[in-house]
Amino acid sequence: MASWTAPTPAPGSVPRGQSTLLPLLEHERVGPGHFRGRQPDDDKLQIFGGQALAQALRAATLTVDPAFVPHSMHAYFLVKGDARTPVDFHVEDVRDGRSYVTREVRSSQHGRDILRLVASFHVVEQSFVEHEPPRRLPSHGGMSFVPTPDDVPLLQQWPGFRHPMEIRPVEAQRASVDGAVPTRQMWLRTDGDLGDDPALNACAVAYASDLSLLTTALVPHDLTPGPSGEVSLASLDHSMWFHRPFRGDAWLLHETDSPIAHGGRALTRGAVYDMSGRLVVSTAQEGAVRAPKR
Repeated sequence: MASWTAPTPAPGSVPRGQSTLLPLLEHERVGPGHFRGRQPDDDKLQIFGGQALAQALRAATLTVDPAFVPHSMHAYFLVKGDARTPVDFHVEDVRDGRSYVTREVRSSQHGRDILRLVASFHVVEQSFVEHEPPRRLPSHGGMSFVPTPDDVPLLQQWPGFRHPMEIRPVEAQRASVDGAVPTRQMWLRTDGDLGDDPALNACAVAYASDLSLLTTALVPHDLTPGPSGEVSLASLDHSMWFHRPFRGDAWLLHETDSPIAHGGRALTRGAVYDMSGRLVVSTAQEGAVRAPKR
């Protein structure tokens, strides 16, 4: 069986220093299958959804042989998390097979679950059937409408709430009168080195995936989300499939679209490509979209 080792990035593609994401993934081991996570030192009151996903996935990886790497995860956001209180992660060994391992994680605070996550891990195998449509990115002479990260300004972080990611959003493509779906493109990488551990790189993309999915549904409507905005968004569930090795500290392009918004919910989906144009991760999320409470 083949082993999964995160690819070495090209010279200059990894920022200097260690990513500030790594301390959030250094869980305290409380007991068998029981871990406690850290909170970032910032001013936010609610746990960011990407942080909740990354920390729960990390807890699952700590109970799995490193020969098994994440290949999929499915999570439900249950209630808002308190960013001032540590989160307890309870990991259940659902299945241990020769090729696949399954874990369920309950993330809890104040005696109740805030997130449930099921993650599956796979010992990488040689492919018997393999296909992938070509996708060429700008660094390899690809499509002119996808600018390189160097051509896109860095998104300024919010006061008191700093993500451990470098974010360079490409201007949103708005839905047209012919019914084209709303889409977004965003370059992402961690703010420092992650190292070669495939599990840590998977956790980094889990964190980043929540930055742009659900807001894609707002692109054609020109609405501003948030407590003081024109619309209220809440993630309901989130799925990811990890297809091949990648580096979360090298530039990745997350392309997202929203095929439907109806009944107070919106579905969004995404594809994450590395700089060579290879599909490395697929994402999907559904969320509640409501008028804000005044």
